[in-house]
Amino acid sequence: MIRPSLALLLLCLPLAAQGPKKAEPPTEDAIIQRFRAFARRRTPLPRGPLTRDELNTIRRFKEVKRGVVYITAVVLEKDPQTGAITRTPVSSGSGFVWDQYGHVVTNHHVVTVEGPEGQRLGESKVVEVTLSDGKTYKGRVIGWSFAFDIAVVQVFAPLDALKPIPIGRSKDLQVGQDVMAIGNPFGLDHSLTKGVVSALNRPIPTDYQTRILKGIQTDAAINPGNSGGPLLDSAGRLIGMNTAIPAATGASVGIGFAIPVDTLNQIVPLLIARGQLEPPRMGFKVLDPFEAMQAGINRGLVVDEVEPNSPAQRAGLRGVQRDAQGNLLRLGDIILAYQGQALKDEGQLAALLEVVQPRDEVVFDVLRDGKVIQLRLDLKGKEPLPSRI
Repeated sequence: MIRPSLALLLLCLPLAAQGPKKAEPPTEDAIIQRFRAFARRRTPLPRGPLTRDELNTIRRFKEVKRGVVYITAVVLEKDPQTGAITRTPVSSGSGFVWDQYGHVVTNHHVVTVEGPEGQRLGESKVVEVTLSDGKTYKGRVIGWSFAFDIAVVQVFAPLDALKPIPIGRSKDLQVGQDVMAIGNPFGLDHSLTKGVVSALNRPIPTDYQTRILKGIQTDAAINPGNSGGPLLDSAGRLIGMNTAIPAATGASVGIGFAIPVDTLNQIVPLLIARGQLEPPRMGFKVLDPFEAMQAGINRGLVVDEVEPNSPAQRAGLRGVQRDAQGNLLRLGDIILAYQGQALKDEGQLAALLEVVQPRDEVVFDVLRDGKVIQLRLDLKGKEPLPSRI
């Protein structure tokens, strides 16, 4: 017979072996509630003075900011029934003040109006230029180069509101130099990015099948909207105009390109003085792209008018026929290629002529009455002989 005290001891042994019962962990809500009591402002940690590099970047940005602008190309359309004018922005980008006379430089593609298939329809007739103080003024495109993708805009703003950017040189740049890019990526005005000169003498392709030589490659972030903005050296001088990023990405991947300032300094004064670089006189005009599309022509250049006693007339180039009201009766010749290179639009032809100005003759492949013929325009005045191909 087991004694009662011993039985009680044996009964308690399993409980003793288990030890004291563990407390349940706090719930998530309990933890959140507990630490709410410690909500308070943090004490800022004092820092030392800015580095010389930081101070220089801040200083240069403040000095140059007033010279960087935001450009919007606008198309105005009139409702034929109500007469109401619709304002439609078609492209935008950056630009910078070139001189004290209201001239702003940007990329030509920033102020270009394109058709539904990407074809160039011309420069925007209305350009709006927004300065660093947020005020917007009207501008007009007064000069452009297709081959170099450069445009000059005359801004109708108070001259004292425009601050030209100091001009540097690009021929003595070195890989590894610090650079700064200022522009309006994705419409975010006056954004600054930093980087270095990654490479020099890069050919930059344009929309007109030409290449800008001696381009500057940089890893400073360049995105859509930066086009036309300045690339600066660490002294705050203009060394290039940001113009391109890899086409396949549509955004910065550490590779961007800029037109060198030495090229700008050669081309911009000519555009201000003349409007365009002076191609050789060939003596014909082409049909407006809108009118060509309405006539069902989506390739090549439709010859509109041929000047008397010109290389085009001597070569036998034919223009369109119109009635007394100016309506099209019959299309003229359609120029398909120049020197064997297929032509997409007038801008491409102008770009090719800017790169290499012919002195003797030019050769066009022309579609006439369903057949392709070859016409040679003698720029020296001799009688050319067309031949079929």
